[in-house]
Amino acid sequence: MQPAVKADLREIWQAETRAAAETAIDTFAEKYGAKYEKAVTCLTKDREALLAFYGFPADHWDHLRTGNPIESVFATVRHRTVRTKGALSQKTAKLMVFKLVQAAAKTWRRLKGAKQLPMVIEGVRFTNGVAVNGTENRAA
Repeated sequence: MQPAVKADLREIWQAETRAAAETAIDTFAEKYGAKYEKAVTCLTKDREALLAFYGFPADHWDHLRTGNPIESVFATVRHRTVRTKGALSQKTAKLMVFKLVQAAAKTWRRLKGAKQLPMVIEGVRFTNGVAVNGTENRAA
């Protein structure tokens, strides 16, 4: 892919606000709609899911933007279980996977903004990563 296309895609998911990200998607669609029709269709169709992280605390954005934690765990499990193919019963395979995930969890980095998790669980609304106070929630 061209460096300019990559830079324009990066502008979408690294935008400071949801409005800036929306504008970046529209700009991308205008610039590359003819050449990358399927990519533009995918971006515009899945716009809400792509930009959903703006409704969470800004500290959590790094974690929400990546699928690496899931990929890392499954890579560890896949790497070990492929080697023991056919040598395990269902019970021992489950135990081995559990132990592998447990061992991998020791190297995970801590969640940024962990103190904000109770607010997320309580349903506090966030706009562009900042909590919206209760008065605005009731008015809406």
